[in-house]
Amino acid sequence: MERILVINGPNLNRLGTREPSIYGDDTLASLEQRLTHFGEINNMKVECRQSNHEGILLDWIQEAESKFGGIVLNAGAFTHYSYAIRDAIASVNIPVIEVHISNIHAREEFRHHSVIAPVVAGQIAGLGFKGYELAVLALLDSFS
Repeated sequence: MERILVINGPNLNRLGTREPSIYGDDTLASLEQRLTHFGEINNMKVECRQSNHEGILLDWIQEAESKFGGIVLNAGAFTHYSYAIRDAIASVNIPVIEVHISNIHAREEFRHHSVIAPVVAGQIAGLGFKGYELAVLALLDSFS
């Protein structure tokens, strides 16, 4: 059974209360339950983690290479300026799919640029929680 790591970055622990007009009313816990179930019905083990700390995200990305077949990553605001996360992604030999709940290209100008986009296998933005499921399916396809 393939294993997928879902990493959520800063402020995503605030889902459900943080700007519900942009991110919706569902919580991080409901997203994690949804993805765990989605993995089970697709014969994959999905493990979810969240941190507001860049160094922890770096550690998880690096450690994932030996434990998981791929990563679904919502790096939050780190997407737009963390060259450290970009370099961590580039250093591992497993696919990483970048996910954003909102359409970052339709928001503030600073959100339009992703420094991690050049080193990920793909990017999904603006499809809400469904984007995470699509990323898991994309990783599943890459295992075939």
